[in-house]
Amino acid sequence: MPDSESNLVSSHEDVINGTSVLSKTKISDEKGSVEKRRVTQIEKNGYPDSIYINAAKIFQGIHTEKSEDKSQVRYGDKAESPMVTFKDEYSRRASYELAFNALKYQDLLEEILLDSKAYPCYSIPDELTSLLVVMLYDLQDRKFRKGKVFPEEEVVAEVQEIGHYLYSYKTKLAAALARCRIKYDALSIEYFLPENVWKQEKRASALPVCFWINTLKISLEDVIRDLEMKGFTKVESVSDFDHYTYAVDQHCHDVLVFPSSLREELLNLDLFADCKLILQDKSRSLAVHSAQALLSEDGDIIVAHIGSYLTIAHLSVLTNPSMSTIFVCGVKSSAKKEQLRKSFSHMGCENIQLLYEDFTELQTTDSRLEKAKVILLIPQSSGLGAGNPLELISSEDGDAELLRDLFQGFVSENKLRILAERQLNELIHALKFKKVQGIVYCTCSIYPEENELVVNKALECGVEGGKVRRYRLIPSVFSTCSDSESSTEIFFKIEPSETSSGCFLAVLEREKDTSKKAKDILASAAAKRLLEGIVEEKPKEEVKKEKKVKQRKRKVTASDSKPKAAKPPHHQTGANVKAEVPVYKAACRIHEDHEHQKKAGGNTSQKNVHQKKAANNTPRKNVNQKKPASNTQQKNAPRKK
Repeated sequence: MPDSESNLVSSHEDVINGTSVLSKTKISDEKGSVEKRRVTQIEKNGYPDSIYINAAKIFQGIHTEKSEDKSQVRYGDKAESPMVTFKDEYSRRASYELAFNALKYQDLLEEILLDSKAYPCYSIPDELTSLLVVMLYDLQDRKFRKGKVFPEEEVVAEVQEIGHYLYSYKTKLAAALARCRIKYDALSIEYFLPENVWKQEKRASALPVCFWINTLKISLEDVIRDLEMKGFTKVESVSDFDHYTYAVDQHCHDVLVFPSSLREELLNLDLFADCKLILQDKSRSLAVHSAQALLSEDGDIIVAHIGSYLTIAHLSVLTNPSMSTIFVCGVKSSAKKEQLRKSFSHMGCENIQLLYEDFTELQTTDSRLEKAKVILLIPQSSGLGAGNPLELISSEDGDAELLRDLFQGFVSENKLRILAERQLNELIHALKFKKVQGIVYCTCSIYPEENELVVNKALECGVEGGKVRRYRLIPSVFSTCSDSESSTEIFFKIEPSETSSGCFLAVLEREKDTSKKAKDILASAAAKRLLEGIVEEKPKEEVKKEKKVKQRKRKVTASDSKPKAAKPPHHQTGANVKAEVPVYKAACRIHEDHEHQKKAGGNTSQKNVHQKKAANNTPRKNVNQKKPASNTQQKNAPRKK
């Protein structure tokens, strides 16, 4: 829990009239002069109506349900999760954050509504109670001040009605909040949070933020030059951070890391607005670089889930658009497809093809995937190892119910079992693509059930068919630049800490066809005459063919009465030609030696002398072989007489 010695704001006026904290930092402008810049906490002015509506829809699906005897605030029927559409990334992030905050403080917000007599209100139906609670959280978060008007945004009648209603009760609501804090001796509303949630949020708020560089729009050198002009200083690691500093990530060369205190200010830079710097969890950059390392120049990539479109864009940036295509599965509608196309076009990405099918619905023989060599599988997981799980869930359109698990600080056994089964099925399906050579599996989970156990089970299941080469685990490209604590054996694993998000990474590669390579090497050596004098071991298939040929010859010899003349070498079959290669080479060598003797003009080498001696020895043997024949004639001579 927060430090009990911190200042307690107990008066009703302080609740209404909160003040923002200012901090001063030195920073150089473009001219080199040093001036004082004030970093002000962003003032809370409320949100456009669309964000309130989306947050209410999310909260309706994840709020804590209570028994009828204890529930005094009713939320209407909990139907299936409604479709939520977001205008942009800011709208998405703000909607999820607002819904999650309403979930965290649900009990407190309900008590405030009941104590202030603002609830029940017969003009507000139960179906809009979620909107009432969400907007109440935002009202107290901005110290019960009136919200900003967004004239360029679409006005929603229900939001306007509830906004006016809550503001008319602002004094009673603020007083009810003050009484609750006194009742529970709470120095701030954060004291109403469970300890595990408070610790998680404290760690997330202090965690360094990561941005990857969109090199389709700007180079690393230009980004560094731009940051230096704005007063940033490069340091070696996150441990050296001090105000306006940054570091290059130790694993990914195109990822820059900044102190968490600069997050909002960085999001306001032109570099971010122009899609030159992209804010994203580091685990996704690790997965993308691992997939790119497996890819051959002319291969394609299958991305099993849409997840965050930023992950797909990063992969597109790292690949050659003229040589590789990225196939993305699971685009559910034409509207979503068009939205993604606009986003990718804005970022300069061109080699992305969107597919309506889910990954497990893809046929392994799909002609579109003929050149696919790598599969990037980032399945939906509990995500509790991420530095900011809320941001990860919101950026990837994750299961909103995981927000409830995040609030509890753990995932139920039943939920974990369902997630693990789905992950295993997807990984086994990935193993079935026969032309794919590598698979990258990545999660932000802290549970072995979603990590090592899934990968090991999938490899044990294998793939049907004896001719298909199996997969094996290989070290990731980051293993050489990691501490022993960051990597566990063959899996790459980063544990959640004060300076880093958690990440699990497994890289699977199909075993090489060593027999084919050995055959090619021998053939190449034979062509260069490097195997002369060496008995070449023949493949089993050729030996079988030769046996069959010999058996046929024996049958033919036995059946024919007349002997057949031997065929010249160029009329022989391919198998026999291979069998006679050593003899043919020996004949060629003798012919070359004979030609060399002619050119030498009688000057014989020692080698030829030895050859003559060997030749002279041969007739002697023949003479001895003829002696028995002469003796036979002598014996037969007297008989004639």
